[in-house]
Amino acid sequence: YTREKPKEVLYGMNTKKFDSEGRIIGVKLKNFTLINCYFPNGGAGPERLKYKLEFYDAFLKFILKLRKTGEKVIFCGDVNTAHTEIDLARPKENVENTGFLPIERAWLDKVVKNNFIDTYRKFYPNKTGAYTYWDQKTRARDRNVGWRIDYFFASKEFLSLGRSPATGEAKIKNTGILSDYPGSDHCPIWLEF
Repeated sequence: YTREKPKEVLYGMNTKKFDSEGRIIGVKLKNFTLINCYFPNGGAGPERLKYKLEFYDAFLKFILKLRKTGEKVIFCGDVNTAHTEIDLARPKENVENTGFLPIERAWLDKVVKNNFIDTYRKFYPNKTGAYTYWDQKTRARDRNVGWRIDYFFASKEFLSLGRSPATGEAKIKNTGILSDYPGSDHCPIWLEF
C-alpha cells in the first residue's frame, strides 16, 4: 500500500530464469524506486548456491540499470547472507556455511562498492547483537544467537535527496530492527524517510 500512486509496479527483473520463483516486487514512485526481494537461499546444495550467486549478479545489474535511468533505488528484504562478522553471533563457526561464505559476502561488498549503503550500519556502525533471523529448532532467539540477513540498502544518491541547505538533514532519518516481534524465524525491519 502507498499513499502515492506508483508510476509503475515491477514484478521481477524481466529475466525468466530468475522471475519464475516470484522473488521481486517493486514500485517506482515520484522520488525513488523501492524494491522488495526475497533472495535465494544457497543451502540446498551446490546447484542452489550457484543459482543464488547468479541471481545476485543479475539483481545487481538490474538495480544499476534502474539507477542509470535516473532512479534513486532502495532495496530491501531477506538477502540470505550476513555481510560482516558483526552481523552474526558466531562468525568463526559459520565461515564455511552458506549465508556467510566468502563468495556470498563478496557480492555484498560489490553492492557497497557500487554506492549502495547498508542503512542499518550507516546509523549503527558498531552495534553488536543486532540480528533479524534466528534458528527456530535450537530456540536461538531466546539466546540471541542470530544473523542479520535482512537489509535496507539505499543508493548513495538517495541519501542526499531532500537535504536541507540549512541543516543538511538526510532524507533517510532512521532504521531499525523489531527483534521483539515473534511468529517467524525472522523479525521485521523498518526504514524512516
